[in-house]
Amino acid sequence: MKGRVVRKRSKRFFLLCWLGLTLRLVFLLGASSEKTSFRFLFACMPFISRRTLRESNPSQWTSSNSTVILNTKKRQQLVVDNGIVSVKFSRPEGYILQMSYKGINNILADENEEQDRGYLDVVWNTPGKSSNFQRIVGTNFSVIAADENMVELSFSRTWTSSMNGSSVPMNIDIRYILRSGDSGFYSYAIFDRPEGWPAVEIDQIRIVFKLKKSRFNYMAMADDRQRKMPTKRDRETGQILAYPEAVLLTRPVNPEFRGEVDDKYQYSCENKDNTVHGWVSDDGNAPVGFWMITPSNEFRNAGPIKQDLTSHVGPITLQMFVSTHYAGKEVTMAFQEGEAYKKVFGPVFAYVNSASREDGTLSLWSDAVQQQAKEVRNWPYEFPKSEDFVPPSQRGIVLGRLLVKDSYFRGGRLLYANNAYVGLALPGDTGSWQTESKGYQFWTQADTKGFFLINNIVPGDYNLYAWVPGFIGDYRYNVTITVSKGGVITLDSLVYVPPRSGPTIWEIGFPDRTAAEFYVPDPYPTLMNKLYNEQHSDKFRQYGLWERYTDLYPNDDLVYTVGVSNYNKDWFYAHVTRNAGNKTYQPTTWQIIFEHPDQIVRGNYTLQLALACTNDADLQVRFNDPGADPPDFASGKIGGDSAIARHGLHGLHRLFSINVPSDRILKGTNTIYLKQSRARNPFQGVMYDYIRLERPPLTLI
Repeated sequence: MKGRVVRKRSKRFFLLCWLGLTLRLVFLLGASSEKTSFRFLFACMPFISRRTLRESNPSQWTSSNSTVILNTKKRQQLVVDNGIVSVKFSRPEGYILQMSYKGINNILADENEEQDRGYLDVVWNTPGKSSNFQRIVGTNFSVIAADENMVELSFSRTWTSSMNGSSVPMNIDIRYILRSGDSGFYSYAIFDRPEGWPAVEIDQIRIVFKLKKSRFNYMAMADDRQRKMPTKRDRETGQILAYPEAVLLTRPVNPEFRGEVDDKYQYSCENKDNTVHGWVSDDGNAPVGFWMITPSNEFRNAGPIKQDLTSHVGPITLQMFVSTHYAGKEVTMAFQEGEAYKKVFGPVFAYVNSASREDGTLSLWSDAVQQQAKEVRNWPYEFPKSEDFVPPSQRGIVLGRLLVKDSYFRGGRLLYANNAYVGLALPGDTGSWQTESKGYQFWTQADTKGFFLINNIVPGDYNLYAWVPGFIGDYRYNVTITVSKGGVITLDSLVYVPPRSGPTIWEIGFPDRTAAEFYVPDPYPTLMNKLYNEQHSDKFRQYGLWERYTDLYPNDDLVYTVGVSNYNKDWFYAHVTRNAGNKTYQPTTWQIIFEHPDQIVRGNYTLQLALACTNDADLQVRFNDPGADPPDFASGKIGGDSAIARHGLHGLHRLFSINVPSDRILKGTNTIYLKQSRARNPFQGVMYDYIRLERPPLTLI
């Protein structure tokens, strides 16, 4: 592999090496001007500043001089109190029984059973069998560290062969950390399985916090995604819609919610944006906030744009480490018979804050965002005691530059991979990062010139992957990258050559892995979530939009004419089934009509077909003959990402490069028929990301 590895000897030495390597990269990339050099150095400053701050101000975490006290007097319980928060645990189970904050006795749902307030759970199955939901119950308790500055607790369970088939075959150690001055606590989990254990599939790993129903009524996950929320009782008295998660609120306690739809999937977001969310007690007198803060995505599955749950009615706040949401079984953690494994999930921070009546509830959200930024600056943490959590001094860096070369775009010149997503994941095939759920992943976005810096990498073997908005396909660096402890790897300029067979005849959409640019219809007035009424960009999160296709096309399907139609207005966001009544559905066939006024070129034309979502679909493509059997292309049954039902604009991304012999193309008017042939329910279908027809190089027939 091209590049250079520098082993870390000291922080001062590391910074000097960093500066030298940065200048070397500029030289390798042919940067001849001071402006270019300083631009790249400036891009790297956040990393340098972060380390310098850690070195010069180690006490930055401490906001008070309170002492951490561990009380283990009760045999089956213990309490850790730092003067700001107090957390009660069951032992050895490790359930969080109570969390108090500044005199508020409990902010968790103490009306629930003890095991149903704060816990870690797993959804798993033996291959070929149905899924099991399992709360993880500790059987061993130990104090890892305890002094006036910090307490770290361990609640672990060990799997034995006698549990085979009844318990997930994984040793699990759940850790909790309370420190002096922190307004909250940290939690993380270590999953470990030695060689020789039975095969298993794990679909979900998460931490759940259920908050006091009478206290928390306002939820927030973004500046423009926050509101007062209905209650669990409102859902229980409502009308279940097409699936249990979606409920029409018919008899809410607060009449302002009547006629709204509540669905936990309406509050999902992508991993890269899923950094802080939670609830506020909006009682007007002493507002209190409870927040889940995630300082890094490295331990989550399936990459930066994988979507997952946040907070939802309960009130419930989640930390999703692993799930198959918006992806399906393709992203399950599948362990073969005998396969060994170890990984640390977290730490994450459960943060509590408060505000005066004058400051109000919105100040709590702003403060939580600031706290999240602080956690990110200090990642990776230095205080966890587990030897399996890799501290900052033992992590590595990969940096370089990505360029793009498309032979039929802008004269085939080398272009900057502007805002490309660049990341490291376990070695695999091109694009495999989006279904990879076992290892760590480390992602960044390149700057406008294609420079990228990936830091805080856990040592190990990786492939470097990337994708570039505006270009189809995935990039994979064809050499395994081995990151060593404290190592810095500087890559030469990398060039991505996206799939291309010939010049573009026409295109529909923009290649960004979502269907966001297409037509998202208005929701039904009687099935709306008012949170998204004013947020046009989030309109896709409204319930029931798939049914609007039948309203718009009750008899005939969508027809798109190249050069006349506008994909922003005339291309429905999802290719779904038609509701035929009586709970029956029909396949739908969309048409693309285009003119080919020139002579037909001998060879294969290519239809580049990029899909943003697939759910139990079979997409068939036919050129100029709607009844052709077999079709020119058939995907076969694909996908299970459920993005249509779960208010997403994408699931897993797929690209098909379909060769079309020139004798299938007519001089003059042509029609491409896109048929989604599976039609048992309203949620089967696909979303398109981008479609492009390319002609072969010129050789006239």
